[in-house]
Amino acid sequence: MTEECAKRIQADDRNIKEMQDFTSPEDLYQELIKSVNKYHPSDDISMIEKAYKLALESHEGQVRKSGEPYIIHPLCVAIILADLELDKESIVAGLLHDVIEDTSMTYEGVVKLFGEEVALLVDGVTKLGQLNYSADKVDEQAENLRKMFLAMAKDIRVILIKLADRLHNMRTLKYMRPEKQKEKARETMDIYAPIAQRLGISKVKIELDDLSLKYLEPDVYYDLVSQISDKKSAREQYVQSIVAEVKAHMDHAKIDADVKGRVKHFFSIYKKMVNQDKTLDQIYDLFAVRILVNSLKDCYAALGVIHEMYTPIPGRFKDYIAMPKPNMYQSLHTTLIGPKGQPFEIQIRTYDMHRTAEYGIAAHWKYKESGGSNQQNVEGRDSAEAKLTWLRQILEWQRDMSDNREFMSLLKSDLDLFSESVYCFTPGGDVKTLPNGSNPIDFAYSIHSAVGNKMIGARVNGKLVPIDYVIRNGDRIEIITSQNSKGPSRDWLNIVKSTQAKNKINQWFKTEFKESNIVKGKELLAQYCKMKALPFIQIMKPEYQECVLRKYGFRDWESVLAAIGHGGLKEGQVINKMVEEYERAKKKAVTDAKILESVNEAKESKIRIAKSKSGIVVKGMDDLAVRFSRCCNPVPGDEIVGFVTRGRGVTIHRTDCVNMMHLAEAERERLIDAEWQGSVLKHAGEKYSTELRIYGNNRTGLLVDISKILTEQNINVTSMNARTSKQGTATISVSFDISSVEELNKIIEKLRQVDSVLDIERSAS
Repeated sequence: MTEECAKRIQADDRNIKEMQDFTSPEDLYQELIKSVNKYHPSDDISMIEKAYKLALESHEGQVRKSGEPYIIHPLCVAIILADLELDKESIVAGLLHDVIEDTSMTYEGVVKLFGEEVALLVDGVTKLGQLNYSADKVDEQAENLRKMFLAMAKDIRVILIKLADRLHNMRTLKYMRPEKQKEKARETMDIYAPIAQRLGISKVKIELDDLSLKYLEPDVYYDLVSQISDKKSAREQYVQSIVAEVKAHMDHAKIDADVKGRVKHFFSIYKKMVNQDKTLDQIYDLFAVRILVNSLKDCYAALGVIHEMYTPIPGRFKDYIAMPKPNMYQSLHTTLIGPKGQPFEIQIRTYDMHRTAEYGIAAHWKYKESGGSNQQNVEGRDSAEAKLTWLRQILEWQRDMSDNREFMSLLKSDLDLFSESVYCFTPGGDVKTLPNGSNPIDFAYSIHSAVGNKMIGARVNGKLVPIDYVIRNGDRIEIITSQNSKGPSRDWLNIVKSTQAKNKINQWFKTEFKESNIVKGKELLAQYCKMKALPFIQIMKPEYQECVLRKYGFRDWESVLAAIGHGGLKEGQVINKMVEEYERAKKKAVTDAKILESVNEAKESKIRIAKSKSGIVVKGMDDLAVRFSRCCNPVPGDEIVGFVTRGRGVTIHRTDCVNMMHLAEAERERLIDAEWQGSVLKHAGEKYSTELRIYGNNRTGLLVDISKILTEQNINVTSMNARTSKQGTATISVSFDISSVEELNKIIEKLRQVDSVLDIERSAS
């Protein structure tokens, strides 16, 4: 990031007036109530008021990185949820979403005060908050996403609250460290913005995208802002002239319409520039005019008026009303040539369609005057169900797939979520939505697994086509099947585009040929061991198989063999893991036997520990590997004890080490008496690593004062880590080299005299 760009971010953040700039929680609370009252059918806000008071009390004394009281965050989250017109349970859960994690309030306490429904929402959001996403760790990322989708399946409002939480965090991202800003922005763009789009909540999705772009590509973002601002007044004047002209024609045609103009959001413009390799001047629909009407009939009537007024650009008309997007978005889109030759887009939709486009699935949680808060009418429930078809598909993948990499691959191509779709028809006239570039195989599997598995050919618009024919919008497709078909070909996996088809083809191979795949898997393992001269029988023991089951997430050994047989796993991967475990166990058995024999010999006499230039010496035990533990870092003068480790000789611990104090009874036979050799205590030349934890009230210069004392004592610091709790307590962990416990005590005494230091302790665990 350039220095100029960094300055612009700071200036931009200072100038933008956002909701979180309120300094008074009471002002924000009144803003929340005002927002709820816009759509709430009654004036009973007692539950929300109770939640606010509890959150205010629970978060008292806590502050955010911005320096504001922490209560500002849950209030802003609740306001975002109210803007989406969610039910009061969601608003209450938004206010309380951090109380279980960050305060003394418990799940049971929330149940008692607000009921099971609110408690489950709060608990669900708390668990989602504990997930971490790392693009580098596929297994960990897949497992976390599995948990997220399961939480969404239990109650979709959990993810709506999480989206509101993430949106407010992104609005206040300026207070985070630059590396944290990029990490959160990447996570938002990869996970949360796509989910918001899948749920149809464009209002949230657009803002998440723009905020992510601002921190991931600041130079690009501010270049766009600058270019769009340069001609802002001229562009606004031009858009308003078109709006006025369109409105006049709508009135003349006696169509009751609301006409508005807008510039498209930055991320949408940026994506088009990258995907189409164009400059800003070459983007067709830099701004759009939106026409809102009362009925479906008026949508098409308005379209007729528009096409009579302006020249439409061929191939740039899309009817998302007749063929909605997968997230149930409906609208007519047409791109036209304006009076001055400037292309612009017009979107035509009803008010109901606009509400669905803005709020998505959140539009289906409407208040009712009686009978509970989140009752939905049948139509709303059906529409919400349709929006969650993709979620049910993902849950099916989770059940069917144990390979995390395969799951992530399918998920990203579906959650990519979001490549353009192609719309085609069955012979009966039903619309099918498929990913761009799909072929008849994708179409067959979208109808049913049995149709895909028995497919032998296809007709498009009445003509026979090859199976790799690329489907176009409006194609009418007929699949030719045969009971004599032997099933799908493995080559199909390379040409299908939809994740649904790939999954179903893979499932067919896994189930249809499971027995033969198991046999083939055994043969491949045996051949590999023979080729590498490995002891096949010794390696194939259950304890070594177990490590493979754990690593790849399989339920039983036959599933592993079947996966090897059909090519899902490489035999080399499996054998190498088992050999690694086999050799570790073999080494451990030999080493433990030798050590325990030495232990019995040395039990009678106390072990004397010395450290020479050649390493650590244990008097009384010959040729034995010895090391000092890192959990408690003993230094000369400490009371010590030896512990016979599995496969690593003897480890020396302090007697007050937490690991030794909580040792299981069965392990205590491995303890050996130990003491420092006299010469070590007198000799100050050798250095030993130790760690201190320093607790204090956070203040400017605390770290500097601590570092100054260590420097004055000529101490070699090897690592230092500091963190501050929400209550303002600083914890500083510092590791350094020392020659004796006396020297250590002297340093601790000096550190205790530093202003604001509350306590110091040695690491013992």
